[in-house]
Amino acid sequence: MTNKPLLLVEDDRVDVMTITRALKEIHCVNPLVHVENGEEALAYLRDPTKDTPCLILLDINMPIMNGIEFLREVKQDDALRRYPVVVLTTSEELQDKLSSFNLGVAGYMAKPVSYRLFVDVMRSIELYWSLSELPC
Repeated sequence: MTNKPLLLVEDDRVDVMTITRALKEIHCVNPLVHVENGEEALAYLRDPTKDTPCLILLDINMPIMNGIEFLREVKQDDALRRYPVVVLTTSEELQDKLSSFNLGVAGYMAKPVSYRLFVDVMRSIELYWSLSELPC
């Protein structure tokens, strides 16, 4: 069993609190590391003193470096490209979805407005990835 962190790349504090609460509710044991944009996420991933994440949860619409820019950077870096990334966003833009999948995301999930549905989304991510069992 691993306790590798989930890396949450999200600039909206309400969404961070909602994700944190939903992960607690589904009893996800992986610690959550939060950064506010793609630039901070890259710095975290490239820092050898930081725990490597087992999964990256990525918002698309962020300041400084958005999710698509982050994905382009990560997928060009041999040391980082292996990390699975699940986009978790409010963006309903078809181009964001197409760009994400073209850049190799492992999944693309819409953030629901309802908290109950949000918990279900987080549960499906946790179950699909068997987070506590990932060997990363």
